[in-house]
Amino acid sequence: MDQETLTTVVGRVAGTEDSTPLQFCVAIDPEAYLQLDDVVVTRRQLPGLGEVTSYGVVTQVSARHEGASFGSDVFLISDGVLPAQVQEIAEIATTRVEPECYVPPKPGSVVERAKGEDRAQALYFDNMTRQVAVGLGRDGEPVYLNMDFLDGTRGAHVSISGVSGVATKTSFALFLLHSIFRGGALPNAHNAKALVFSVKGEDLLFLDTPNVHLDEKLTGEYLKLGLPAEPFASVGFYAPPTPSDTTGKPYVTGRTSGVGAFWWTIAEFCAQDLLPYVFADAEDERNQYTMVIHQVANRLHHDSTPAGKDGAATVDGVLCRTYAELIDVICDRVTDEETRASWAGAVTGAGTVNAFIRRLRSSQRALNGLIRGDLADHPARKLSTENQQVTVVDIHNLVERAQRFVVGVTLAAETARKEAAGPGGLLFTMLDELNKYAPREGSSPIKEVLLDIAERGRSLGVILIGAQQTASEVERRIVSNSSVRIVGRLDAAEASRPEYGFLPASQRVRATLATPGTMFVSQPEIPVPIAVGFPFPAWATRLSEAGQVPAATAAPATSKKNSDPFAGLPSRGSDPFGDDPPPF
Repeated sequence: MDQETLTTVVGRVAGTEDSTPLQFCVAIDPEAYLQLDDVVVTRRQLPGLGEVTSYGVVTQVSARHEGASFGSDVFLISDGVLPAQVQEIAEIATTRVEPECYVPPKPGSVVERAKGEDRAQALYFDNMTRQVAVGLGRDGEPVYLNMDFLDGTRGAHVSISGVSGVATKTSFALFLLHSIFRGGALPNAHNAKALVFSVKGEDLLFLDTPNVHLDEKLTGEYLKLGLPAEPFASVGFYAPPTPSDTTGKPYVTGRTSGVGAFWWTIAEFCAQDLLPYVFADAEDERNQYTMVIHQVANRLHHDSTPAGKDGAATVDGVLCRTYAELIDVICDRVTDEETRASWAGAVTGAGTVNAFIRRLRSSQRALNGLIRGDLADHPARKLSTENQQVTVVDIHNLVERAQRFVVGVTLAAETARKEAAGPGGLLFTMLDELNKYAPREGSSPIKEVLLDIAERGRSLGVILIGAQQTASEVERRIVSNSSVRIVGRLDAAEASRPEYGFLPASQRVRATLATPGTMFVSQPEIPVPIAVGFPFPAWATRLSEAGQVPAATAAPATSKKNSDPFAGLPSRGSDPFGDDPPPF
């Protein structure tokens, strides 16, 4: 198909406004139109150089009556009494100039809607040897990310911002993972892993189940993006144990099979130095009692030995089967005058020790079910990404302190495992509410882990996909190290913050009006963020959307003793909340 059939004349470069190499205006033909985010192209002949092509994206469109002087003239013009003409003007932000001779487009030059090769050049798709589809543009054509800025080749990490419940941050992040794994841009995609923390309900426990609303139209949208309309094929599901349950049954209600319970044994807690993650509030690292934390963690590491096969441990001669018993031992040692110096530090004051004890005891209720030595141990309870491509860790039933502990310990363990394994397959870590785990102010063990991933993860093959309601409250170094920035619906006050300076003024306003499924995608190669719409999930996002839950799943297997006796029965086709609006 020749170029003429791929382009449409929409107007000419306006002469009433200044035209610059980086921004110009288009007077739109009365028989044509331009909308926000349309891609245009105009050409100019230069002596001795030949044709220079300027590409751009529409950032604003305005219409006015030419010839009107007063607001009331509109009525006279409409009645035909006053002669005037409607003129529409589109503002264009230049995205590319070929060859790189930065001259302004000449007023009067023909402007065309970019399609085919012109559109690909305008958005640098022609330079992307590995394209990752992120949705459809306003023109209905695919929009891509450069995989080089996702896998660490030239950059890494993704930051997704938007208000809760409307911006569909989680839905987009999952779609991005699906596109990375199934789109063909990632060599050896079967070696890539994803670690997903579920913090809002049980919506992510059905990623391996087809959506019952999947139809031909939705399948066609995925096909246009070069993706299969299928659920994730290899998924493992983990949830904390049910409180006050001695069988290790996972604490979930919607899905009755394929979910494994996770916890840490007392012996692991001591041997792996997990105590600092109990004190994960951002302000804790600024207090003096943090010295006591590390001193006690060191003593637990050296003075504990495993006892039996259920995860219990002997600490300084005392058998501990529960987290409460372990806390009692620690408190006894740091307050006893004979052992206080070796456990809390020789120069540590009583006030500092008491502050440590208060905070340690306050963690008992939150962590009792996660740190224990009273359950039959089996390998499947250990959180790991090794046996499946996507690992979902459901922590929405945990209180905030327990959530911090799980996220911190799991991220630290997976980062260490990836570093020890060396270069190879990638690990994508998807974490919502990033502002809670890596706030701008203060310090904490979790924040240090996330900073390490943001600054060093690219070389380790650990890629962070962070989502948050307010990027202005997230540690600057994490946001600044994200090569790809994505924005959904924003609060008006948040949209005015400098963290969104990469958005043009018109897009900042539009972000406050964006509908679910619309995202503004910014990547290093394209100077203007592109608005995209991504298709509805092909996988179930709640129980009412799930068909038959797969009987055989990649979820971690449990022992026969602790398996669900109803696991083989079909799941319910609907739930009491089936009439709720979908989370998309």
